[in-house]
Amino acid sequence: MEIRKDDSSDSEQQEVNSVEAIPSSEERSGIMPPSELIAHPRQEHHQSFWLWVMCLTGVDYFSTLGYQPSLAYEAAGRLAPIATLLLIAVTLGCALPVYRFVATKSPHGQGSIAMLEKLASGWGSKIIVLVLLGFAATDFIITKTLSAADAAAHLVHNPYWQDLPSVFQGQMTLTMGLLVLLGGMFLRGFREVIGIAVFLVGMYLLLNLIVIGSGLYFIADHGTLFGDWWSQVLTGDWEIPNPPVGGNGLFPILATCLILFPKLALGLSGFETGVVVMPLVRGDIDDNLDQPLGRIRNTQRLLLTSATIMSILLFGSSLVVSTLIKESELRGGAAADRALAFLAHGESHFTISPIFGENFGAFYDLFTVLILWFAGASAMSGLLNIIPRYLPRYGMAPQWAEATRPLVVLLTFVSLLVTWIFDASVEAQGEAYATGVMVLMSSAAIAVVIDIWQESRALGSPRIAWGYVVATLVFCYTTIAIMFEKPDGTQIAGVFILSVIVASAISRIKRSTELRFDRFEFADEESRVLWETLKYLDFPVLVPHRPGRHSLEQKERSIRQTHRLGEEIPIVFIETFLGDTSEFTQSPTISVLEESGRFVVELTKCVSIAHAIALVSLELAQSGKVPEIHFGWSERSPLTASLDFVLFGEGNIPWLVRELIRRAEPDPEKRPRVLIG
Repeated sequence: MEIRKDDSSDSEQQEVNSVEAIPSSEERSGIMPPSELIAHPRQEHHQSFWLWVMCLTGVDYFSTLGYQPSLAYEAAGRLAPIATLLLIAVTLGCALPVYRFVATKSPHGQGSIAMLEKLASGWGSKIIVLVLLGFAATDFIITKTLSAADAAAHLVHNPYWQDLPSVFQGQMTLTMGLLVLLGGMFLRGFREVIGIAVFLVGMYLLLNLIVIGSGLYFIADHGTLFGDWWSQVLTGDWEIPNPPVGGNGLFPILATCLILFPKLALGLSGFETGVVVMPLVRGDIDDNLDQPLGRIRNTQRLLLTSATIMSILLFGSSLVVSTLIKESELRGGAAADRALAFLAHGESHFTISPIFGENFGAFYDLFTVLILWFAGASAMSGLLNIIPRYLPRYGMAPQWAEATRPLVVLLTFVSLLVTWIFDASVEAQGEAYATGVMVLMSSAAIAVVIDIWQESRALGSPRIAWGYVVATLVFCYTTIAIMFEKPDGTQIAGVFILSVIVASAISRIKRSTELRFDRFEFADEESRVLWETLKYLDFPVLVPHRPGRHSLEQKERSIRQTHRLGEEIPIVFIETFLGDTSEFTQSPTISVLEESGRFVVELTKCVSIAHAIALVSLELAQSGKVPEIHFGWSERSPLTASLDFVLFGEGNIPWLVRELIRRAEPDPEKRPRVLIG
């Protein structure tokens, strides 16, 4: 192992020396981060103009127009446009400010989960992340399955597609086929995703502007349509099977919209993706790497622009659908799950535009299917980014989880299973999807409130950001309402969470005897020089010492007597101090002291005592004579000691040190010896 000076800091007081150890996981496996859509922290990717990157997020966000107008009518009937106005208010007044703030804290694409991870510590932080990963998996998986199901619905109703053999007409068959095709694409790999996204989003928005714009022009040109709709709304003829509030007038309307608002929460999806793709946003030339203000500013523009475009399209589509399509067509009819495509095909009983018909409808279906399918690709990419970012780093996933192909196969299988459970139904998956979306948004809002409180308290003037508190309450209300109304999403998320935690625990236990070492850091130059001296001691004996129980003199006397060591044999004491034991890899800081002729190696920020001792012995064995490590017997039970080791980094130390050395050093002649007396 090579000793080198780390010149990463300009400050002399913070200058440290480090010993390089094992390579990174990517270097070991030859695999670069799995997703080209999303970057790992501090990894520079090819960057593009923010408007083009917006199209990448818009693949997920704007594609909801394929099913959101239908789902809004399913939930709120003729009140859908008013409920959509409430959705827009939440989008612009709550979600947008929250994620603009998240963007300032995650310029390298960490997202809101990373914010919460930093605000907590220890195992509490890890559990929070694991739970949120379960909900994130729900979000991304059901984005894939829901988008594929809606794409299949558009194909099934396309008159040209209906000319194909019957084997291609089944909703389940088509949905699963699209998911398998998506998995195959990721196994092969693809590039130029931003260029594809710009083309798809541009064409899809243009087609929707034509459909929605034509519908709005038709409504304006036939004034009785809007008047009839408004009078029906005021008289309580809402076309809602079981309205939560009855009666006429504005109060029942607003109360009903508030109660039904969670059913429209799918329209909030896409914000998390907007901050995750930040590494792809081009900033200013003079941007600081740690806090690139230009990139942050452009990402905030991206979020504002996409939210504004989507708000306009959501309201317009909701008003057009509610006034120009019959209820029988929207509830279980030909317009279900494809309301705008229904209009584009000219299937409405109104002649809205002379260009609407089979040809224009087929063209509209083509781009709807493509953008929905590509939204599934965006979701898959998000999963391929988020799993390697957290679980392997925690030691809570096998090393193959850092490779793309095994993950693609696993995630495709899970997507097929979820599709089968929900019978490839768009409506059935809608609120399960909304559960994952809203939990992530709620956690983001909570993280923002806590972050502002902690920063202001550190400055001596603690304050509560009441605007963000209101946003948090809105998101939490929506999340709880969705969970009670449709527990499917919670159940799916619960399965994911349980699977993640169980698999993580098993993986952590199985990987506990990996060396888990990044590098040594030296506290000062004197420690580095003394460390070099230790490497050339003649027959060094290493003795772990826990400060506070016995003095170094008492410990040395006991060891020499018990292990029959002569006075001429040098002893090096190792004192370890635990840091965050929930971390998997460690970079301990070394301080080497010489006290009364005795060498003392202090290691701080350790995640495991056994690993720290094994690392010191293996490093010393590289240059000088192979050392011996002398232990005394412990009175603790083996089971208690093993549990303490897995959870808290201490316990069963002699056996574990020997096992770590055996696994790390294949040559028995170079292995430090472990003695217990």
